Amino acid sequence: MKYRKKPVVIEAKQLSADTLDEIVTWIGDDKVTDGTSEDECFIGIQTLEGYMSARNGDWIIKGVKGEFYPCKPDIFEQTYELVEE
Repeated sequence: MKYRKKPVVIEAKQLSADTLDEIVTWIGDDKVTDGTSEDECFIGIQTLEGYMSARNGDWIIKGVKGEFYPCKPDIFEQTYELVEE
C-alpha cells in the first residue's frame, strides 16, 4: 500500500544570527537552549522526542499540535512550499 501525506499548513522560521532572538521567543525560553559562536548560531529545542539541535540555516517548524522541531534545509525544500496568505 502507498500513502500520501495530507496537506497541512505549518509555521516555520529559518534560523540565523538575525532570527535567533525571534525564534527563542517564538518557541519559549523554557524549551530552548541557545548559543552562538563567531561564525555560527545554534539552538537546542525540547521536542516530543527530547532535545534536538538546530544550526544556522535549519528551519524551525511549529507542528500541528503546537510542538517545535528542527528541519534541515534540503528536507524542508522537498517537503514544504510557501502558502500565499
